[in-house]
Amino acid sequence: MKLIFKNNSNKNITDLMRTAGYYPKEGASFVREISGLKYPRFHIYLEQNEDNIVINLHLDQKKPSYQGSKAHNTEYDGRVVEDEAERLKQFFRG
Repeated sequence: MKLIFKNNSNKNITDLMRTAGYYPKEGASFVREISGLKYPRFHIYLEQNEDNIVINLHLDQKKPSYQGSKAHNTEYDGRVVEDEAERLKQFFRG
C-alpha cells in the first residue's frame, strides 16, 4: 500500500518512524513487529524529498522460504494493512 504525505515535519524521519514503533532495517527500510516475534511484521520502504514522504507499506507474514531468497509471504492490502495505514496517518498528519 502506498501512502504519500507532505514533508512538513521538522523531525528526523528515523526519529518519526521510531515514534510510530518502527526501527530501521537496511537503507530506507523500516519494520514494526506485531507480536514481539520477528514475523509477522509490517515492513516499510520509504522515500523522502523536500516536498513528500512516500511510504510503501506491506505485511511480511513469514521469513523467506529458503536461504538466499528474498521472497516471502507478503500482503500489500487487506484489513490489517489498511488499519496500519490509518495508524500511520496519525503520526504523519497529527
